[in-house]
Amino acid sequence: MTSDVYERLATHLDDLPGGFARTEGGVELRILRRLFTPEEAEIAVHLTVIPEAARVVARRARVPVSQAAAHLDAMDRKGLVLRTQHPHGPPRYMALQFVVGFWEAQVNRLSRELVQDVLDYEPAVIQPDHWRKAPQMRTIPVQRSLQVTNEVMPYELAEQLVREHSSLAVANCVCRQAMRTVGQGCDKPEETCLTLGTAADYVVDSGRGRKISLTETLEILDLADKTGLVLQPDNAKDPLFVCTCCGCCCGVLRSFKRHPRPASMVSSPFVTGLDDSDCHGCGICTKRCPMDAIDVVNKKAILNPDRCIGCGLCVTTCPAQCLTLERKPSSEQAKVPKTHIRSALKVAQARGKLGIPALIKLQLQSKLDRLLAPRTIDRSQPDEDVEQQP
Repeated sequence: MTSDVYERLATHLDDLPGGFARTEGGVELRILRRLFTPEEAEIAVHLTVIPEAARVVARRARVPVSQAAAHLDAMDRKGLVLRTQHPHGPPRYMALQFVVGFWEAQVNRLSRELVQDVLDYEPAVIQPDHWRKAPQMRTIPVQRSLQVTNEVMPYELAEQLVREHSSLAVANCVCRQAMRTVGQGCDKPEETCLTLGTAADYVVDSGRGRKISLTETLEILDLADKTGLVLQPDNAKDPLFVCTCCGCCCGVLRSFKRHPRPASMVSSPFVTGLDDSDCHGCGICTKRCPMDAIDVVNKKAILNPDRCIGCGLCVTTCPAQCLTLERKPSSEQAKVPKTHIRSALKVAQARGKLGIPALIKLQLQSKLDRLLAPRTIDRSQPDEDVEQQP
């Protein structure tokens, strides 16, 4: 039955690193029905975190290769799966999780109904206990907020991160676009979310973003500071993206803001320090802070460090220079994995998914399916030249 395939897809997505939490009202199933046709959902439940050719997925789904390939390509165009092109073989496809994943890929194709469902689902997306152990994203400060006396790692500097890549792209922020779709949100710039390296190439190829120069990338980072946007790359030393987020629209920041102690949720090496001796209570910092971490009482700023996420937005606009960024003790700094893959595995394992035995089983099953799946004779879909381990 149609309803059964969406239940199975929801369960399948919950086994991916980012998860897909179930709710009493079943809003997550409404989201899946809006995005996947029943036929696409039936194919999607057979995708894994290992990129595989259509013939392999077809064997698993017990459908003709041509049918599987057609559905996979359709889902790729809709941003529901990840497609990679290999130089000596056909495209390969892998599962995309909901966040960060196929929700963000809905940018420029949102409907009011989908956005409302996602907003209803938002409180279930980020599980505080799991996020603390293995966050998907981290917060890095706007560069002007850092003093030369700060010890700063290269992966904590947005400018350093983007300079490492020759391929850069920008896309619209799906969160601000979503809120505007339902008549809410803010007036902050929309085309500001950056992707790097191979991720930038993919965003451009899929039509969801455009290629930009290093100069324009640095201008966007400067714009983020001027307009009060928080810099959030994925939680890796070599990230794939740098989101520029506002506290009123971003799903992650909105989840943090609902928490009584956002500082305990965020992966950030810095926290704000306040010397109020010269403070005259102008209130600029209260407007800039996305977490409501600063109040003004009797013409003096009062900082609540439990709400500070170390973004530095208050520091760059304090006319009295009362605010500074201070490095947290090492015991309070979350470890940043080297790559996006390691970060994703850490997220999965924090949720009790994809442990070593499960990964070994997944790889063995993928290898077996590659060996047993019939070879294509379609010239437009050249077969793998050499089978490679994922």
